Amino acid sequence: MRKAIKTLVVAAAVTLSASVAFNAAANTEQLDQLLEQIKKERAVEGRMNQQREREFLAERSDKQAMLNTAKKEFADEEARGKRLAKAYSDNDILIAQKIQELESAQGTMGEVFGVVRQAANQTIGVITSSLISAQYPGREEPLRAIAAATELPTLSQMEDLWVAMLTEMTESAKISKFDAEVVKLDGGSSTERVTRFGAFHLTTDEQYLIRNVDTDQIQPLGRQPQAKIHESVAAYHNAAKGELAGLYVDPTKGNSLLRLNQQRSTLMEYYHQGGTVGYLITVLLFIGLLIALERFLVLTMVGGKMRSQLKNLASPSDSNPLGRILNVYHQNRSADVENLELKLDEAILRETPKIDRGIGLIKLFAAVAPLMGLLGTVIGMILTFQQITLYGTGDPKLMAGSISLALVTTALGLIAALPLLFVHSIVQAKAKSILHVLDEQSAGIVAAHAEKENA
Repeated sequence: MRKAIKTLVVAAAVTLSASVAFNAAANTEQLDQLLEQIKKERAVEGRMNQQREREFLAERSDKQAMLNTAKKEFADEEARGKRLAKAYSDNDILIAQKIQELESAQGTMGEVFGVVRQAANQTIGVITSSLISAQYPGREEPLRAIAAATELPTLSQMEDLWVAMLTEMTESAKISKFDAEVVKLDGGSSTERVTRFGAFHLTTDEQYLIRNVDTDQIQPLGRQPQAKIHESVAAYHNAAKGELAGLYVDPTKGNSLLRLNQQRSTLMEYYHQGGTVGYLITVLLFIGLLIALERFLVLTMVGGKMRSQLKNLASPSDSNPLGRILNVYHQNRSADVENLELKLDEAILRETPKIDRGIGLIKLFAAVAPLMGLLGTVIGMILTFQQITLYGTGDPKLMAGSISLALVTTALGLIAALPLLFVHSIVQAKAKSILHVLDEQSAGIVAAHAEKENA
C-alpha cells in the first residue's frame, strides 16, 4: 500500500514536472535529478522488502519448531498419564491385598483394637465431664492418642487406659481437699480450699461449686439452693472430728439438679410475676392490716378503760363509752323507765359507729382480694391466648410469663384474703364484746331504775 502511494506521488510529481516543463520549457537538468532520486528510492524500498521477507521466513521456522516441541510434550504427557493410571490401578489392587493381609494377620487382635478404641472414647467422655478432673486435670490426654490411632495399641497405652479407669473408680469413693482457682461470678478469681465429695460435689466451706466443662474452670452456682440444703455445707465443714454431719448430694453429680436450681424463681421473683394486679392486691392487704391493727389497739384501750370504769360506776368518765352512758343515766335519773331506756339506747347507738368504724372495710378488702386475683387470672389467660395466636404453641416459654401472671395473682388474692378474714374476726369480736358490755350495763341500769320506781 505504501509502495503504491509512493508510486502515485512520484507519477504525480513526474506529470507535474512534465507539465511544468511543457508549459514553461523547464530545464532538462532538473528532470535528470528527479529521475535519479526515483531510482534511489526504488532501490531502498526493494532492500526493505527483502529484509521483511527474510524476517517473516525466520519467524515461520521458529513457530514450526515450537509446534513440533508442543506436539512432542503432549505425546510425552499422554504416555505419562497412561503410566500413572496403570500405577494407580496397580496400587489400588496392592492396597486391597495389603488390607486383607493385615486383617488376616491381626486375627482376633482386630476385635481387641476396636474394643480398646471404644473404651478409650467412653473413658475420655467420662473423665472430661468428671469432677475428679478438677483435682487431676489432663488425665484424658494419653487416651486421645489411643482413640485416634489407626494401629494396634501398645502395651503401655493399654496400661494408661487401665490406670485412667481405675483412678476414676477409686477417686469416686474418696472425699479429698485441694487448693484450686475458683472463678467468681463477678469475673475475678481466687485460690480457695475446695472439698471434693467423690464424683458428686465440689464445695468450699460455705457453698456448692460446679465445674464448667467447656472452660475447665471451677465456679460457684449462680444461685445457691434453698436454705436447708445450702446450710448443710457449712454444717458439714463445721462439724467436730468424729461427729456425724449430713450433706445433701446431687445424684446427677451436680450436672442437673444443682444447675436446674439456678433457674428456680425465688419468692420475690414469683411475687413480681403478678404484675400490677399483684401489687394492688398487696396494697389492699397492707391497708386492711393497718386498719385492723389500729382498730385492735383502739378497742383494746377502750376495753381496758371500760374495765376500770366497771370498778367505779359511781364516778363515770367521758373518756370511755361506758362512762358516757353512765353520765346519760345520771343526767336522767328523774325520768321514767321508758324514757330512760330510750335515752340509754340512743347513747349506745351513738357509741356503736365509733366502735365499729373500719371493721366493715376490712371485710370488704377480704372479699375484694380474691376477686382481684381472679381478674389477674383472666388477664393472664387473655395474654396467653394472644401469644398463642401470634406465635403458636411451639415454644412454651413464650406463654410462661402470662401463665405465671394468672397463677400468681390468684395465689396472692387468696393469701391476702386469709389474714384479712382472721383479723376481721378478731377485731369484730372485740367490738362485739364492748357493745355487749354496754348493752348489759344499760339493761342493768334500766332494771335497777324500774325497781326503784316500783318500790
